[in-house]
Amino acid sequence: MNAIDGIQPADTYDPFDLNKPHAQWKTFREECPIFYHEPSGYWVVSRYEDIKAIFDDWKCFSSENAQKPMRPMSEAGKKILKDGGFTAYSGLTARVPPDHTRIRKVAQSCFGPRRFKSIEPRIEEIVKTHLDKLEEAGKNGGPVNFWEIVAFPVPAHVLFTLMGIPDEDVPKIKQYGMSRGKMTWSDLSDEEMIPVAHDMVAYWKYIHDLLDMRRANPGDDFPSDLLRLQSEGAEITDEEIAGLLYSTLFAGHETTSTFMGNYVLTMMENRDAWEAIKADPGLIPNAVEEMLRYTPSVVGWRRKARHATTVGGVDLPAGAEVLMITGSANRDEAQFPEGETLDITRDNARTHLSFGYGIHYCLGFQLAKMEAQILLRQLSERFPNLRLAPGFEAQYHRNISFRVPTSVMVELGDRP
Repeated sequence: MNAIDGIQPADTYDPFDLNKPHAQWKTFREECPIFYHEPSGYWVVSRYEDIKAIFDDWKCFSSENAQKPMRPMSEAGKKILKDGGFTAYSGLTARVPPDHTRIRKVAQSCFGPRRFKSIEPRIEEIVKTHLDKLEEAGKNGGPVNFWEIVAFPVPAHVLFTLMGIPDEDVPKIKQYGMSRGKMTWSDLSDEEMIPVAHDMVAYWKYIHDLLDMRRANPGDDFPSDLLRLQSEGAEITDEEIAGLLYSTLFAGHETTSTFMGNYVLTMMENRDAWEAIKADPGLIPNAVEEMLRYTPSVVGWRRKARHATTVGGVDLPAGAEVLMITGSANRDEAQFPEGETLDITRDNARTHLSFGYGIHYCLGFQLAKMEAQILLRQLSERFPNLRLAPGFEAQYHRNISFRVPTSVMVELGDRP
């Protein structure tokens, strides 16, 4: 069977526009769950079972294109990267076994529950500090930007505690992360690629400088652990360690920032859920799982078919580039009854695909959940009357994978 022709996706679908995609994704699931989108060159997959099967079959569906820029870097940009010595590839997401297996084993041994648990008090402190700033900004009762004051910086401060990066470097690392996201998953013009290329050169240099510092003065942090394991015989090269930091310094905070912004928007639009967690904080862990399903930061991911195959009754040719709309899969009614509705008591919420599935399942998923739970608890305790600013409607950056709000304007309301 070939691609379903029930609608004309090429005329109606802009994969970079993530402002209000859910109705269209629902139509895809119902009418054309797998189709070829000629403008982007991707086969678009929207149903849960199909996407889960693609994630699970890593031997056929390679992750080699997961970090591939959606629009090739301009010649001027390529020159900047080359002259600047930028050679970054990927930490784990674009690698395949056996390299993926070998590198992930090393990374997991020093980026897991023990280390996350050890910094939990520091996470509580970071969240409190930024909610203090939110309170100060909103003391006159006017609207304040939750995204800018809380969601954007908090995960960076948490991650950089793990990484041993000083607080004063947070703004520039956040800038590098934004440029990284634009370079890989957006549709920049040639002119827009120039500052992004300069940021990538600076980012790569920063990582190598950090590793040089940790070789000279090891600390209690992720880079030092990786270098220690390497010195003790672990099979990981200097460039692979740098690649892990390149990926982790981005994925470990940008996605969590976006999720925090999105779930505050969602809670404010679903007051019954907000009231429920205020009344019973024990609901928060499952509420976080449900919001990861309903309003994730990552809504699309990519794979490449190594050989011809069939998915969901549709024949895909060898070399097919596949865009999995995980944000659609997370609302698939076949897996999640009434999937377009937020239900923080949903029994199977944690079966969402927001952290992927299979061998590439997100390395930092426990940290992301911990941060989300701490922030949601503190936020609901301190600002129980929090609301979106009157007339505010979220807008999202153009991107094929990350649904990032440009701002989250709220009013704090009366304090208890």
